[in-house]
Amino acid sequence: MKHKDAAKVAYFCMEYGLSERLPMYAGGLGVLAGDTLKSAHDLGIPMVGIGLLWQEGYSRQVIRDGWPHDEPTPYERDMLEDTGEQITVYVRGAEIPVKIWRTTAFGNAPLYLLDCNVPGSDFWWVTKRLYGGAEQDRVAQEIVLGIGGVRALRRLGIDVEVYHFNEGHAVLAGVELIREKMNQGMAFHEAWGATREEVVFTTHTPVPAGNEYHDHGLLQYMGAYNGLNYEQMELLGGDPFGMTVAGLRLSMVANGVAKLHGITSRNMWSDIDDAAPIIAITNGVHQKTWQDEGIRKAAGSHLALWRAHMAAKRRLLKAIQERTGAQLDERKLLIGFARRAAAYKRSDLIFQRPDVIEPLLQSGQVQIVFAGKAHPDDRAGQSIISHLVQMAARFPNSVVFIPNYDMEIARLLVSGCDVWLNNPQRPLEASGTSGIKAAMNGVLNLSILDGWWPEGCWHGSTGWQIGGGYEGPGQHQHDLVSLYDVLMNEVMPTFYKDRPKWISMMRESIEMACTRFSSDRMLMEYHNLLYLPAATQKRVALSRV
Repeated sequence: MKHKDAAKVAYFCMEYGLSERLPMYAGGLGVLAGDTLKSAHDLGIPMVGIGLLWQEGYSRQVIRDGWPHDEPTPYERDMLEDTGEQITVYVRGAEIPVKIWRTTAFGNAPLYLLDCNVPGSDFWWVTKRLYGGAEQDRVAQEIVLGIGGVRALRRLGIDVEVYHFNEGHAVLAGVELIREKMNQGMAFHEAWGATREEVVFTTHTPVPAGNEYHDHGLLQYMGAYNGLNYEQMELLGGDPFGMTVAGLRLSMVANGVAKLHGITSRNMWSDIDDAAPIIAITNGVHQKTWQDEGIRKAAGSHLALWRAHMAAKRRLLKAIQERTGAQLDERKLLIGFARRAAAYKRSDLIFQRPDVIEPLLQSGQVQIVFAGKAHPDDRAGQSIISHLVQMAARFPNSVVFIPNYDMEIARLLVSGCDVWLNNPQRPLEASGTSGIKAAMNGVLNLSILDGWWPEGCWHGSTGWQIGGGYEGPGQHQHDLVSLYDVLMNEVMPTFYKDRPKWISMMRESIEMACTRFSSDRMLMEYHNLLYLPAATQKRVALSRV
């Protein structure tokens, strides 16, 4: 792109997945943010990222006594550049220093990371661990990300036309923008209106736990009011203060991350007064990061593609053996399932009918490799992982759980499996970008019609659908029966008896994912549908001054 009229964007997010070397991401949200910055660099869009420098990253999750346990994640900081600049924010009435770091080490647009671990400061705990601590810690983190992020842009002299809040953690940046305008003489409602003209917002998970609410007393005590009063903050976020609600009321336009998710989000937030319209911009992934180079080069040839796939599969099986000791058979169907262990994702759904699945595991006709982390406070998610570990112990030659899921393991999985399984409870999957990464490598999706998959699924050509889009009573049992039916009557016969068709489907999958679901396409839609209209409106207003 590299066009003089491109909008100047500041992208705010709590986590960024640029590389396993910088373990400051918990899952798909962070990897999406990292892929966005990489595409911004590739396309020449003048974007900067704003995030927090987590001292311990996200937790390293190991298995002890069949249960996941969390440990700090140390990492080298040689890829970070000290800008030499600091800003201050107020937390609990105290002025705290915040150091600003920068990185462009991963082929990304500049990412500025805010660090509270400053010598002499008692507030080092604010940026200790991603999603760690109690509610007070979270509010403090949101103060630093939002209010501190805007102040960092000012200190660094970065010209911004559009502020993109990538989900609710960043919305206190809008409070800071309003405060700035009020200090320049605007009344609150005028400042709010002017702020909305320069903010866009992305809403993600429909799951309630992913849409935070805070008590106003806590917000005021922590310093999140930032010069505003209760009446003004209540107008923005309601009572209790909803971070997603505030995001919708602080932005000119918002978006869901898939077409189905856009519908779900509009229904979910339809009762919010003064909310921005919610459009849909389907997520994409960074092709250079996630598509295996050998598979990319071989995609035009049946024989070469199968050879490249088998080379990737062998690399995965070698890594599995090194990490777990399990020895899987490269000739047998290998199903991959890797994502956060949250209840709605139903990681262990395939095991719910032992009479159906266990003979397939016992014979080795089906092999399944799992990976994923549970939030340290999510007992249900931890229990799911424990069940997966138990199944791996029962069927050591057919079921594997790889602990401490990270981007390195993810690259091996999305290029080396034969099938990518995804069976969330529809419509709770916002996007599910791991399936896009798999599709780019010819790993065929076997998935519920949720998130991005309704837009990419051509049953029997690019992969297979499960459940027919059913929502309602008995959905769990309906989806389970459909999963077994498609697996046993379509997936397995094609893999074992019709290799030419399988490879043709791989090629269809790669073509579909690369042309329609790249982060380059996604970012161009963001620019054309969100950023440029906001920037143009701002430029017109300035030209009249």
